[in-house]
Amino acid sequence: MPPDELKLFEAIEVEPESQWERWAFYRSCLAGQDASAVAFAQCRFRGADLSGCRLDQLAVTDCLVTDSNWANLRADGASMTRVRVAQSRLTGMTWADGLLRDVTATGCRADLSSWRMTTFDAVHFVDCNLAGADFTNADLRGAVFRDCDLTGAVFHHATMAGARFRGCTLAGVGDITSWKGAVLHHTDLLSLSYSLAHAAGIHVDDQG
Repeated sequence: MPPDELKLFEAIEVEPESQWERWAFYRSCLAGQDASAVAFAQCRFRGADLSGCRLDQLAVTDCLVTDSNWANLRADGASMTRVRVAQSRLTGMTWADGLLRDVTATGCRADLSSWRMTTFDAVHFVDCNLAGADFTNADLRGAVFRDCDLTGAVFHHATMAGARFRGCTLAGVGDITSWKGAVLHHTDLLSLSYSLAHAAGIHVDDQG
């Protein structure tokens, strides 16, 4: 986890291939920046605005992110390792063909986010809004979703053996055929029943 003593961020721009170690991004505005291969290690983001940034090959390691705005951030081929994200906005964020390892996201708004072709290893989403999220071709074998809203989320060709769901809203999830091997709590099965019926070609009569 990040150390107690950090340097306060004062720069205006983040340069490509720059490395930031033990920095504090408190209410920092980095919105709309474009830089590749940037690395953040042992940093804290609190109230930080990275919305609309393009940060391909981004590496975030041993960091804490709280009350921050990362909406519409695009980070293809990026990685997060030993990161905690809490009460932050990730709406529309794209994290494609990347890696998440030992990551916990709690109380985050991540609706319409995209995680295509990303590998999840020891990743926990807790009380997050993931409505409309796209997990196409993602490896979710190391993912846990607890008390999350996954309404309309897409799991096309995802690898899901061992992925765990508990207390989640699963109405209208896409491509239920990819869910082979997923582990659901029995209370979640009802919200998934319409998608299961549709996949099996069963017509549900809602007219009584």
